[in-house]
Amino acid sequence: MRRKVALITGGSSGIGRVTALHLLDAGWHVVVAGRSALTFSERELFERPWLQMHASMHFLPLNLADLASVKDCAQAFLSLNLPLDVLVLNAGVAGLRGQTKQGFELAFGLNHLGHFLLTQLLVAKLRESAPSRVVTVASRAHHFAYDGIKWSKLRRASESWFGIQDYAASKLANIWFSRVVGKKLAHDNVSSYCLHPGVVRTGIWRYAPAWSKPLLGLRSMLTPEEGAMTTLHCVLHAPQHETSLYYANCRSTRPSAMALNDEEADKLWLHSLEFCREWL
Repeated sequence: MRRKVALITGGSSGIGRVTALHLLDAGWHVVVAGRSALTFSERELFERPWLQMHASMHFLPLNLADLASVKDCAQAFLSLNLPLDVLVLNAGVAGLRGQTKQGFELAFGLNHLGHFLLTQLLVAKLRESAPSRVVTVASRAHHFAYDGIKWSKLRRASESWFGIQDYAASKLANIWFSRVVGKKLAHDNVSSYCLHPGVVRTGIWRYAPAWSKPLLGLRSMLTPEEGAMTTLHCVLHAPQHETSLYYANCRSTRPSAMALNDEEADKLWLHSLEFCREWL
């Protein structure tokens, strides 16, 4: 049997890093895409001496806030001539206001649109490698986007309180995206899962003001090891037929009513195709 391959965005830190290490331990070939490569402590190298060989890893530069960088990353992956068993859309940003290089609101552009384009550019490889899957790290914060996505505001910087409402909308977009991927690729034996990892002590909220963190529930947080468990469940154990479902605590659960609005999900898909047209 061939070695399985996972591409993980943001796999150099937080729950993405834990996910990468678990898959490396299980014998997978892991490709980390992000701003920095996956590095190891002396203890990790002592416990896993085979990591020093780097035979099971690749690093690809990726800036999800620049669609040109996303396309370069996809082309670099395809040039490796590897299969793609699992695409883990893990990278994200929260609590930071601004715009992407192409002028989209930062959380929407980075958390959703960059991942949307990456998936579109790799969908043929996912089909070729089937049974394969797409695992998207969303968040229970999507519940705060109870009015859906404000389409007219996607081309401007965040207007919300240190970007919290825009982060919520981007996580709603993650769920809508995952549901449509599952629907469109079910007949190709490519499944799609999205998940809430828990409130995890990672760098995603590093830009939020210190005074706001107690309000966000960031005092009592999971470790990255605990937070990665649902991602790993979706990568390794979630049944193929449970495609398009939303997971938390390693089991499928019901997202918000807005997240189940398939009409809005299809609208997001069409908007995203239009936004990414130049790079497809």
